[in-house]
Amino acid sequence: MFRLATAFFVAALLLAADNPWAKVKELQDRSELRIYKKGVREPITAVFDEANDERIIVVVKDKQMAIPKEDVDRIDARPSTARKVNVEKTEKRTEPDYVPRRPNSEPPLPGTSSSSNIGFGNKPDFQTIYRRAEGAPKN
Repeated sequence: MFRLATAFFVAALLLAADNPWAKVKELQDRSELRIYKKGVREPITAVFDEANDERIIVVVKDKQMAIPKEDVDRIDARPSTARKVNVEKTEKRTEPDYVPRRPNSEPPLPGTSSSSNIGFGNKPDFQTIYRRAEGAPKN
């Protein structure tokens, strides 16, 4: 019985081994990505569309492109969360000034001034979700 339980436990550990590409396949649609390709200094900034075991499909500007898994060194992702919008409005009403004035001047009138401010929350930082294994060939 103990051997059976141990064998089951070991099998569960092997099945649960961390596959880094699985995180790429589980990304949410419209997540922002920085994809570092082999031999290229600057990352590709793209939006996630879908991924399978052989490639990742992304949208760059207004075109869709597929990048083979073998060409990817690292992928950083920023979750696609709705940013919080802060709207602030202030209104101030002024009462007329009843100080005596010259006879030809306009009568004092009440006034209203208002101001508004809109602020957008910060985006979350990029997090590395995939890095090529050290033993993998880099061609």
